[in-house]
This record gives sequence, structure tokens and C-alpha cells, in this order.
Amino acid sequence: MDQPATFHDLNGASVFITGGGSGVGAALTDGFLAQGAQVAFIGRSDASAFVDEMRAKHGRGPLFLQGDMTDTDLLRASMAKAAEAHGPLGVLINNAANDKRHSLDETTPKFWDWMIEVNLKAYFFACQEAARQMQDKGGSIINFSSISYMMGNSGYPIYTTSNAGITGMTRSLARELGPQKIRVNALAPGWVLTQKQLDMWATPEDLSAHLERQCLKDHLTPEDMIAPTLFLASEASRAMTGQCMAVDGGVVVTG
Repeated sequence: MDQPATFHDLNGASVFITGGGSGVGAALTDGFLAQGAQVAFIGRSDASAFVDEMRAKHGRGPLFLQGDMTDTDLLRASMAKAAEAHGPLGVLINNAANDKRHSLDETTPKFWDWMIEVNLKAYFFACQEAARQMQDKGGSIINFSSISYMMGNSGYPIYTTSNAGITGMTRSLARELGPQKIRVNALAPGWVLTQKQLDMWATPEDLSAHLERQCLKDHLTPEDMIAPTLFLASEASRAMTGQCMAVDGGVVVTG
């Protein structure tokens, strides 16, 4: 998918993406590389084949740092390695998440802790490390949330709780980090049809019902998230911080 705009200030920018080797994260890695950015990403699964694909496409590949981002020390070390390779971070994208389905009744304290670690705790400590690297020059932090909590969706209450928390955290950190010229915004996608969604949860009935709720009658793809993320990362959005931008085809309204 060709992108409709070029953000010249992202050329050479040091970008770190959580979960940047699959799904929406892989699309973002591709999109930032196309802008000339230096991209590093963390992921649990081996992404060597994806790195090779990006190198063949763009003439250079992203820096893949394999590991579990819920290990805070490892996450910090990975972000430090990215800075060593590409310079201090100018852009952080907290993208990785897990929307594993679960009910209130079946939820255990262990499962609660794991979901919060993946979907909220890792976001917070990635923001902390990014702010340390950005404090002398400013930067952009983009936290992926979801419209699921705005819709009041059932079926994954810890996931929706985490996404509501991401938006609250984004607003607080925007206020705290603004004097350092660090912008913090959230991006709330609608139902993006990654391969995981198609394989596990996207039944014809649910797809039809969701499309009926959208103003725009096209299902969302990972590539639809690239341009909005590039905009929030670039100086084109220099006056935006503390905002939650829904990119959902027109399911919810904000403001």
C-alpha cells in the first residue's frame, strides 16, 4: 500500500516499536522504513525472515531485538541497544498487546497480572525509558489503545480496562513531559483485521455486524494504521499532545 504523504522530518529518526515484527507492528515497521527512519523493534517470536524481507524491500533492515517486553530490565536494555545503534530515541510506539478472550468468572489473579503486564505495565516502563532518552531533545510517544473500551465491549474485560488505562496514562504523561517537548498521544484503532484476528475471532457474522457500525464500509487493515501513526510521530502534529485519536472507520466519536 503506497502511503499518501512523506514526512521529511522522519528521515533518519530513531524509532522503537514494541511488537514490530507482526500484525500492525510489522506494517508500522515497513511504513517508518519507507520514510527513511532507523527502526528497532522488540518481539518474542523470531522475526528474522521479516527483517530479511524489509532489507530486500528498503535496502536496509530494522534492528530486531528478541525478548519479552514484560521483562522490564530486558525492555530497558533493548531500548538502550536501539539508541546505541540509531541514536537516542525520537519516536516510541507502544503497539504490542494481547486481546486474549476471557470472562469475568474464569479470570484468576495470575491471568490478571499477566494481562496487565502485557497491556499496560510494559507501556508505562517503555514510556519511562523513552522519556529519559528524549529529555534533552524532545520526541513523540504513541501509545496504541483501542476503541474496544469506548464501545463497552464484553469478552475481554482486562483488555478493555488496560486500554482505558492507556488513555489515562497518555494524558497524564503528556502533562508531565510537555515541558521537555515530549509529546504523548494515543491512537485507538477499530477492528483491524490482522491474520491473528482472521484466524481466531473474525466470524462472518461478527464482521458483518461490525461493518454495519462503521461509517466507512471497508474493513480495516494493518496498513490503515501507518499514515495516522506517521502523522503523530512527525512534526506535522507538533501542537498535539494528550490526545486519543480514533482510527476506526467511524464507529465511535471523541471530543
